[in-house]
Amino acid sequence: MKSGFVSLIGRPNAGKSTLLNRLVGTKLAIVSDKPQTTRNRILAVRNYPDAQVVFLDTPGIHRPLHRMNVRMVEAAIDTIREVDILGVVVDASEAGGRGQQFVLDLVRNVAAPVFLILNKVDLIRRSRLLPMIDEHGKSGLFAEIVPVSAATGENVDRLERAIIDRLPEGEPLYPTDYLTDQPERLLAAEIVREKVLQFTRDEIPFSSAVLVDRFEEPETTSSLLKLYCTILVERESQKPIVIGRRGEMIKRIGTAAREDLERFFGTRVFVDLRVAVKSEWREDERVLTDLGM
Repeated sequence: MKSGFVSLIGRPNAGKSTLLNRLVGTKLAIVSDKPQTTRNRILAVRNYPDAQVVFLDTPGIHRPLHRMNVRMVEAAIDTIREVDILGVVVDASEAGGRGQQFVLDLVRNVAAPVFLILNKVDLIRRSRLLPMIDEHGKSGLFAEIVPVSAATGENVDRLERAIIDRLPEGEPLYPTDYLTDQPERLLAAEIVREKVLQFTRDEIPFSSAVLVDRFEEPETTSSLLKLYCTILVERESQKPIVIGRRGEMIKRIGTAAREDLERFFGTRVFVDLRVAVKSEWREDERVLTDLGM
């Protein structure tokens, strides 16, 4: 039996959360096409016949401009020396820049095996892939270089096998029915925030957050799970954008969130959303703590 921790780190939008969801077989991390979607470290457990792998999804490593972003980057970097395997997820469809080089420099002296996970290979021609693998192989940084597509599942089984082969021997670290360390309230808030990201534009996705005011579990099998949330924005001008004309936008967000929440929790859900303005909330330590960061 083998067991251990595997951290997924990389630049924003490299596809770490999509990969985590694919690896554990369920949606635990929200995804969107907006950078910096993941704000918290997410622990997820996958059990195999011969191993238990504890995956850590982390926020994208970027230049922080707010106290919130500082916490995000620290959450990612803190995992680098705490795991048995470090997976550096790179978007293979984009040219590497200074940000990617910064991430690679961070792992240069890591004792644990470092995997380079070239993600989104479904978006590139095969003629580009081999030279990319060869170039990274010459660096001597990586124990394994694995091209995958988290979106389609291509080659993810090979990545899983490579991870298990490199894990240390040991008993399971968590009970076999344990899935994640994320509280239900935080999972619910993230599902609502995913819909805010999906339906809004411009600065709203980056300057919004979701706080759960009340989380009422159903008292009987026929009653509702009731969720009362506040969507935070930073400026008064942003509030009507989230609410929409005649409340159309917030209704759209609420309906889409409710559908996902019902699938996740396996019960009927009532969602109540309101929008509040809190200037500079991304610099407020108390708010960041309330958000689980």
